Amino acid sequence: MSSPTQKPRPTLIKPPPPLPQASPIETLLQLHPLTDISPTVYTNAYPLWHPPGARGIYGGAAIAQSLSAAQATIPLHFVVHSMHCYFVLAGDSEIPVIYEVERVRDGRSFVTRTVQARQRGRCIFTTTISFMREGSGGEIKLEHQSGMPTDVEMPPEGRGNARQGTGNASIGGDDGSTPFESVKCRVSRLRDGRPEERRTRQWIRAKGRISDGLVGIEAGGDTLDQGQGVVPAPKGDNHQAHLSALAYMSDSYFIGTIARVHNLIRYSTRSSIEKTLKNFHGSDKEKEEMRAHMEKIAREDDDETAAFDANRDREGTSQKQIGMMVSLDHSIYFHNPRNFRADEWMFSEMNSPWAGEGRGLVWQRIWSKDGVLIATCIQEGLVRLKQEQETTPSIEIWSR
Repeated sequence: MSSPTQKPRPTLIKPPPPLPQASPIETLLQLHPLTDISPTVYTNAYPLWHPPGARGIYGGAAIAQSLSAAQATIPLHFVVHSMHCYFVLAGDSEIPVIYEVERVRDGRSFVTRTVQARQRGRCIFTTTISFMREGSGGEIKLEHQSGMPTDVEMPPEGRGNARQGTGNASIGGDDGSTPFESVKCRVSRLRDGRPEERRTRQWIRAKGRISDGLVGIEAGGDTLDQGQGVVPAPKGDNHQAHLSALAYMSDSYFIGTIARVHNLIRYSTRSSIEKTLKNFHGSDKEKEEMRAHMEKIAREDDDETAAFDANRDREGTSQKQIGMMVSLDHSIYFHNPRNFRADEWMFSEMNSPWAGEGRGLVWQRIWSKDGVLIATCIQEGLVRLKQEQETTPSIEIWSR
């Protein structure tokens, strides 16, 4: 029996050594099957990232690992086409996450799964995922897609805080805290457009190279539980890892689009950062991580809004600050699940058609570097402004 004073640990089972052929994002998202409990129950193999200052774990981890768990229970000739998620409670990075998959339906053309992510017996995240049999659309099909914007440049090949020659983007996520890179572009039409007309853009890709063999569930990387026993995984076919990686990255800077299209400042002064840190009750290490995170946000705000001070005053937003921003739900529609690599640059464009009543909605479209529309994502979030009687922004700001 465990001692009452025993400290929790972030994984149920000791993390295995990372597989040499696996990319960082594959390692992070790897799951352990808990077959002694049920053939459809899994847990995270490695600790999950808790962004500095956030309420809980990075939301993209729950999305991606739930997709990985569901994919492990379907026949290999089925592929995901949509998933609809709800963030119920903040996930604790200090304790394991248990993923329970329910086989809702197994049809000839469609397979449906629900997944609940649980901690201490409580559901923190839930999703319903639908899979479609490949090739079931017939030989003759209706086809069209939205085109990728033509006024964007491919990001520079490099790492660190490099910038494009046009000065309109910077590469981030290179501090080891995240398994992907992003090149964040300036907001379009920030000077003359209305919030609903503006677009935020970024390039994203997984770090390293995603391996050619399945490694997401079985430690050996060459088998996968399809609900019919353990079956061989086809060599050279690891599209499920690319889909899970895409799901992970789809939550990056998503709900934050609302603040950016309104040209709102998150941490306007050094004093506001210090006030927020004063109310933070984490360890010294966590406080330093949070300081670095907020200073990075402040630099991004300065770079993005320096040329638009007059515009901000005209819109009456110069005195407005975000008090709380939390994701509520997240949907992904996968359009070309085998026609991209998540470790190659993908272009994301986001816009917010509506905000009000303390909530906001964001749409996102993601293209491959070749202009193939890969996915469309939708997210609604809680968006509350700092009120006059409040002295510091809520620590729940930028939870995802």
